[in-house]
Amino acid sequence: MTSTTIIPEGRKPGRVSPSRIALYVFLILTALFFLLPVYVMIVTSLKPMAEIRTGNIFALPQTLTFEAWVKAWSGACTGRVCEGMRPGLINSFKIAIPGTLFPLILGAINGYALSFWRFKGANLVFTLLLVSTFVPIQVFIFPLVRMMTATGLFGTLPGIILIHTGFTLPIMTLLFRNFFAAVPEEMFSAARIDGGGFWSIFLFVLVPISTPIIIVGVILQFTGAWNDYLFGLIFAGRENQPMTVLLSSIVTSQFGEKEYNVNMAATMLSAAIPLLVYFVSGRWFVRGISDGALKG
Repeated sequence: MTSTTIIPEGRKPGRVSPSRIALYVFLILTALFFLLPVYVMIVTSLKPMAEIRTGNIFALPQTLTFEAWVKAWSGACTGRVCEGMRPGLINSFKIAIPGTLFPLILGAINGYALSFWRFKGANLVFTLLLVSTFVPIQVFIFPLVRMMTATGLFGTLPGIILIHTGFTLPIMTLLFRNFFAAVPEEMFSAARIDGGGFWSIFLFVLVPISTPIIIVGVILQFTGAWNDYLFGLIFAGRENQPMTVLLSSIVTSQFGEKEYNVNMAATMLSAAIPLLVYFVSGRWFVRGISDGALKG
């Protein structure tokens, strides 16, 4: 019985080049640059105030304590109310979930119509939607306040959801339109020949293959609605204030001692949900972009 030696095919790996080393160094330094503030927030939130006053913000906690996290969650004061960030969590979900679903659904339908069911003036409509994404939102605040007040939606949950839907609908339409534009025209034509109509083709042909771009839209829209401060401050009303508004009230409080550990813990609590959403679906986000989310 003879043994044969298998010689691997392909190019033999060479030595690590200086350019590759420089690339790794750059990536490591970039990661450290963005992770350093997160590290400072975490270690500060785990220190008592007596240890924070020593001034060494990079040192690990000598006395590990979670009291700041407990107070940030249920005891920190936002004005005259001392309930912490807990009430804002439910409000943020009430705003972010429908504020994600509505523009996502409407944007998908608009992108589908602009890609396959072109009507007269479709290019003009798409151009107007595209231009509207570059208009600063601050320009519309005063007219929106007047409109919301006149319709009775100012300071209500439906009002803030409507604001998020209207302002993010153009970018959602752009994402889905560009994604559907990369779908072969033959697939749509075959569905039309088989008797498919507007809704049947959309629901049974295009939606099943749109998982990557849907994930991209969910991440962009959910994190945007969750992290929003300006709209939540102006349009949500006192009873519907999201976590970002409560966080600002805690951090900028002018009464008593500045509790930096509580401020850092409250900041981490506010950012926890968007970070979790991205970490769970991050690979789909990258895949959605590579599959045409930002292609024209």
